[in-house]
This record gives sequence, structure tokens and C-alpha cells, in this order.
Amino acid sequence: MKRELFYLFFLAFLSLSGKAQGDREVYERYCAAMKEKTALPAGGLMVETARFFLGTPYVAGTLEEVPERLVINLHGLDCMTLVENTTALAWSVKHRPAFDGYASALKDMRYRNAGNATLDYTDRLHYTTDWIYENEKRGYLKDVTKEIGGKPLKLDLSFMSTHPDSYKQLKGNPERIAIMAAKEKEINARPHYYIPQDEIDAHAGQIRNGDIVCFVTTVKGLDISHVGIICREGDKLTFIHASTTKKQVIVNEEPLQEYVQGVKRNCGIMIVRPQF
Repeated sequence: MKRELFYLFFLAFLSLSGKAQGDREVYERYCAAMKEKTALPAGGLMVETARFFLGTPYVAGTLEEVPERLVINLHGLDCMTLVENTTALAWSVKHRPAFDGYASALKDMRYRNAGNATLDYTDRLHYTTDWIYENEKRGYLKDVTKEIGGKPLKLDLSFMSTHPDSYKQLKGNPERIAIMAAKEKEINARPHYYIPQDEIDAHAGQIRNGDIVCFVTTVKGLDISHVGIICREGDKLTFIHASTTKKQVIVNEEPLQEYVQGVKRNCGIMIVRPQF
């Protein structure tokens, strides 16, 4: 029995080691691809970084490991992990060009208390508006929605605390549910702004390459349903994202406003700008 347990542990270790090594190889390829582009402004580097991942498979739920740990996965991305990794990689090649520097930045961007020796599920920045708020405080990003013409947005976040059975880390854990409910209340009390879906083109001239676009949803209890990286294809304002329909990272074919208007539960966007 002990021998079998040891063998299973050894296989798991080899699997994790292989994944980590594979992600380091992707990082090295990324650095090589960006070697002549590190002098680009932050927005340009964000676009080039996002383009590096074109064709990468869409994979959801990669962060949901128990116990909680910093997950690095550059082989399969969802919309948020694409944006997080793009931001952390672009920051790292400018400020701390090493795999450990990238990993440290990713952890700092993903967790509220990133310096804790042990991470908890409630430390992770689950709501995108909270992710924006914390990373603005740390100097990585700036929410420019208001200054480019955004209108007040009232949030009523409650989804995670009222649907705990949808999250294995919350299910049957009243202490964590209470923490999430308190955090939702705190986020709701902050000021928020958005650009309504029919006004996006009117403000397009103030949206820059490399900005992070966040799609505001009307789903009760949520804030943002999808995210991407702004890019321009000729005169067309669009974005790079991990697409659930195409099952990979793509440059979206439709212009930004047309895309937002075409999704029933979208009502507008937030725009967040890298600050490095």
C-alpha cells in the first residue's frame, strides 16, 4: 500500500514538474519573441504579448485547485487568465525579466494578500472590478473609464455568496461565504463607471491599443462577463480574447461596439490602461 501511494505521488510530481517545465519553455519563447519589442510603450507590448498567444486553446477552470496555490498555465487560457498573464508578462519583460519575476508579478496581480505564505481561496480577486481596484492601487493599471466619458454604474455583487454550491471551495464552508459576502458589500460601495454599449464608437478615439476591455453584464449579482485586450485592425477597433465559441485565443472579427451589442447580457464596457 505504501509503495502504491509513493508511486502515485511520484507520478503526480512528474506531471506537475512537466507542466512547470513546459510553462518555462513557453516563457522563454515569449522572451525571445519580445527581444526586439521591449522598448515598446506598455500598450504596444500588451498587444504583442496577446498576439503571442493567438491559437492557444481555450481552457476554463485552470485556477480551481485545492489547496489554493499560484497556478501558472500558459498552455490553456480563459479570458481572465489571458489578460492576467499578458499583463504580468509585459510588466516582467520591462521590469524584472526572469521567470520568477513574471511569476511574482502574476501572484501580486491575482491575489489580495499576495505576500501571505499560504494563500486562501478568498484571497483571490474573483470579481473583475475588485481585480481592477487592487491592481490600480499597486500601480499596474488605471481605470480610465470615467475620464473617457464613462457614466456611473451601480453594482450589486452577490453571486458568489448566494450561489456557494457553484464553487467547490465555498460549498459547505460558511466562513468563506461570509468573507465573500463582506467583500461583495465593500466592492458595491465603491464608485464604478461604464461606457454604455451604444456609445462605444463615440469614445473610440480615446481607447488605446493594449487597453484592457471589460464587458459589463446585466446578470444579477455579477459585474463583468468577459475581458480582452484592445487592438486595432486597420480602422477597426476590436480586441484579442480567449473565445468560448472559437475555443482559442483570437483577434475578434467584429468591431468592438458591434460585438457588445450582439451579446444579449452585455450592457457596456469598462476600459483599464496598463501603467508600466
